[in-house]
Amino acid sequence: MNDGKRVPRYDVQQACRELSAADPVLGRLIEQAGPFTMRLKSQHSPFETLLESIIYQQLHGKAAAAILHRLLTFFGEIHPSPETLLAAPEDRLRGCGLSQSKMLALQDLAAKTLDGTVPSLASIRRMPDAEIVDRLTQVRGIGPWTVEMLLIFRLGRPDVFPVTDFGVRKGFALTFKKLPKTKPFTASMLPTPAQMLRRGERWRPWRSIASWYMWRACDLAAKPSPPPD
Repeated sequence: MNDGKRVPRYDVQQACRELSAADPVLGRLIEQAGPFTMRLKSQHSPFETLLESIIYQQLHGKAAAAILHRLLTFFGEIHPSPETLLAAPEDRLRGCGLSQSKMLALQDLAAKTLDGTVPSLASIRRMPDAEIVDRLTQVRGIGPWTVEMLLIFRLGRPDVFPVTDFGVRKGFALTFKKLPKTKPFTASMLPTPAQMLRRGERWRPWRSIASWYMWRACDLAAKPSPPPD
């Protein structure tokens, strides 16, 4: 099993050099934010990863973690197999803290894993991004954003651009739009997906790395500027 520290399989330094050359404004952000330090998360199977994603959707992290802990405890401190999940009594699943909609989504995930819609980890590693999105979004409760996060943080795919992610949109606005410095950031300042996609064309084939730096732009904006030398 992955220890959670494995770096992406692409050349990070090459990616940052090419992004900086293609987009000098992004290059300045890369220089300011520092080295790309993203590490891939421990790679469960797609079934196990999506099970956790469904549980965490629209919940505070601590609440979702508690539900996941109760669910795994019910199944013997391990992720259940799709067969075991489908065989579990619904009242016991609800007793772990799952809402009706999340329980139905997990059952659909299990069924679509058994029928092959959700691939194995070995299979998904060989699949193109678009096919992964198409296959996994057939599961109840799984949308493109969830799959994009899996592609970036679980599979280490280099050219994913989650243009609906709030942090990426905010980081884009902070980096590329001339925002009034005297006003608080509001939703009206966010770019449209079309605006982001147009600029993002120059970032291919490294849009995952560019997206990671959009998140870092948000981090930098939250910190006070250092005093002048």
